[in-house]
Amino acid sequence: MENVKKLTLEEIADRYAIRDLIDAYAFCADTRDAEGQMALFAEDALFRVFMDERLTEPTQVVNSRNELAPIFENLNTYTSTMHVNGQSKITLSGDTAIGTTYCFAHHLTIDGEDKKLMVAAIRYYDEFIRTNNEWFFKKRDLKVAWVETKPQHS
Repeated sequence: MENVKKLTLEEIADRYAIRDLIDAYAFCADTRDAEGQMALFAEDALFRVFMDERLTEPTQVVNSRNELAPIFENLNTYTSTMHVNGQSKITLSGDTAIGTTYCFAHHLTIDGEDKKLMVAAIRYYDEFIRTNNEWFFKKRDLKVAWVETKPQHS
């Protein structure tokens, strides 16, 4: 295994902090903590949504942390959500980093007897920045690979 790069303790700490940031985003989404979710972003963050990953132009664009609230509060339209993060690839470069994270986002809707589960396969393409020794999202592109919706039975 001669191609395995030895990481310094600082690189390990940075990778852990960035992964913790990624997971905090999912946790805040599922606990409906829009303010906590917004706090994970740099003030001048760029957040773009691509409802189809093949699109070259985003479906939605937000240009600052303060404008993120409506996107995150939209999760309140679901009875429950569960974001399950999978693998991520992070490349460090001093006080910045880039990364890609895979996620399955489960969205449950219950309307009387009607129960539906929508699962979105998402890839996040991120740029991170360290400010005052804390990592933040500087740019996040949410790209939906596919969506599956199916009825749920009790």
